[in-house]
Amino acid sequence: MNICVFLSAADLDERYTTPAREFATLLGKAGHTLVWGGSDTGLMKVVADGVQDAGGRLVGVSVDFLAHKARSDADEMVIAGDLAERKALLLAKSDAIVVMVGGTGTLDEATEILELKKHGKHSKPVVLLNTAGFYDGLKVQFRRMEEEGFLPLPLVGLVFFADDARTALAHLEAEIASR
Repeated sequence: MNICVFLSAADLDERYTTPAREFATLLGKAGHTLVWGGSDTGLMKVVADGVQDAGGRLVGVSVDFLAHKARSDADEMVIAGDLAERKALLLAKSDAIVVMVGGTGTLDEATEILELKKHGKHSKPVVLLNTAGFYDGLKVQFRRMEEEGFLPLPLVGLVFFADDARTALAHLEAEIASR
């Protein structure tokens, strides 16, 4: 399975890097491919290292103004012309999506992927990996959107919140196997 991971390229605390490394190791050991933003810095590097060290493949999609930060030993690296093209390529190259901790760029990617799913432009499973409760506030907001009629489909059909790496990967594998 090609699993797209949206996440930060920042250097982060161990409370975020340890669970990210665990997910990456599970992904690689299971023979899956990481599809990610291509950066060789911060949390993106931690995950790419973990997948590669565990025997998984790396497919990066960087963007022209960040190409100097792209990982040189990825199995495949594409340089997109802009962020919109990058997001489209990441989605096209993946079977499933995981959103890890991140800033505004990660949030932008997550909301676009969910909006496209809401409108039936893809049916790929999406997991928010809620490391250290990072997405608790977003979970509350999504529930409110659902309760007050802002979502045209049930929240469980849009996104799955996982508190740990094993739950996230197990959910994706079950979703893909059931198709």
